[in-house]
Amino acid sequence: MVKDFHMGEGNDASFYAGILVATFSLVEAFTGMFWGALSDRIGRKPVIISGLAGTIVSLLIVGFARSYWVALFGRGLGGLLNGNIGVIQTMVGEIVKRPEHEPRAYAVMPFVWSIGTIIGPAVGGLLAKPAENYPSFFSRYGLFGKFPYLLPNVVCSILLLGSIVFAWLFLQETHPDMQPSSTIDHPSAEHPLLATAGATANPGVDLRAESYGTFNQVHVHDDEYWRVQQNGSKPEPDLQKPTAFTRPVILLIIALAIFTYHSMTYDHLLPIFLQDQRGDPTLDSSTFSFPGGVGLSTGTVGLIVSSDGIIALVIQSLIFPALAQWLGVWKLFIIVTILHPVAYFMVPFLVFLPHSQLLFGIYTCLITRNILSIIDFPVLLILIKQASPSDSCLGKINGLAASAGAAARTVAPPVAGYLYSVGAEIRFTALAWWGSAFVAVTGALQLLLMTQKKHSSITIEPAARCHFSPDHQQHHGHKESIHIIVTDSDDVSNNV
Repeated sequence: MVKDFHMGEGNDASFYAGILVATFSLVEAFTGMFWGALSDRIGRKPVIISGLAGTIVSLLIVGFARSYWVALFGRGLGGLLNGNIGVIQTMVGEIVKRPEHEPRAYAVMPFVWSIGTIIGPAVGGLLAKPAENYPSFFSRYGLFGKFPYLLPNVVCSILLLGSIVFAWLFLQETHPDMQPSSTIDHPSAEHPLLATAGATANPGVDLRAESYGTFNQVHVHDDEYWRVQQNGSKPEPDLQKPTAFTRPVILLIIALAIFTYHSMTYDHLLPIFLQDQRGDPTLDSSTFSFPGGVGLSTGTVGLIVSSDGIIALVIQSLIFPALAQWLGVWKLFIIVTILHPVAYFMVPFLVFLPHSQLLFGIYTCLITRNILSIIDFPVLLILIKQASPSDSCLGKINGLAASAGAAARTVAPPVAGYLYSVGAEIRFTALAWWGSAFVAVTGALQLLLMTQKKHSSITIEPAARCHFSPDHQQHHGHKESIHIIVTDSDDVSNNV
């Protein structure tokens, strides 16, 4: 497309194409938090639908573009009008009610997005310039002959229009303050609010397991404060104005940006490194060089990249949920964050392997990276949701997280490409990989500033406060009863 717009040849065309691709993420980085905050005010569903509509407008502008600058405007408009990534992350967190199901739910998201990144380019490649590729079906003087990149954008727009209709008819609003009001359904002062986990019980949380969503090392006897109206209904949304961007939330969003950056550099560098001409590496006390890459053919690299998706699917569906259940999300986050630099440090040493062992080494690197990367992303999303002070500001928080991720995706490819070019000139292509390893080390050092959220200290600010304590006489029963003492909000300071 860039060459057809006469914006450059060779490396210049690649430069302008990079700008065209990066514009969407760049603009999205500035608008993601706005759309997330808007979803906190008007609901998730309207923002999702408007984002899909904005993407349709963007696609059609790019499809009808007759110049590079019109296409660039269309890409920027798409980033401006589409803030769905953060909102979708918020909806997943609100839809999945049982904490033990969240690892699987969040693990599916990156897989679905990766499928989209595969299908999208395929559709564009097959349907672009239909008058040239399918002259028996499309006239050179017809609409698709005049606008050679319109057809793939129209097809994608039709699919998005179907998504809008589906969302309008079937997608349910998940915002917690826009649900039908609920009341405490039992007027008695003694009411079993929480059942213990057992073979016949079906509790919302397991108080004994150390996995995500559980109250780790917390006794149910700890005092908690809930905000409810005197008639038992939920308070109005404007009564709760928690600070959204607390220190744990900010640190986790920074961690997500760091992860997104070095993960994007891996995706950008790997095909280049695998295809780059193989040099004569040396590794001894007098010389230390990593010239070039491993010299594979384009077809072989394509097969390796394609099989990478199968590896990712296995990890997402089998390995990640098992590890999350076994270790717990917080411990898993610490482990993969500390080990992540290894995934980048080891890749340059592929140039020292003999050709017969090269594929084994490549897949060892891919499996190592996928295990760490595919686990890290959903774990971070879960921890961000867990750290949110309130469900009412979760959209704003996920919006900022999406903006931070978009900014990292914008910066990562050009920086990694520049480091690789510099490294190639000085016969040290490991420079780019170890630069990413350094960023991953920075993410690991950030763990020193982070602490696990203590579920025992959860406080839900009350409109009228409920102070409850456990019935100490029922330690061996199948349920724990909790006595609720309801106090007037005016007397709360005297009774709590």
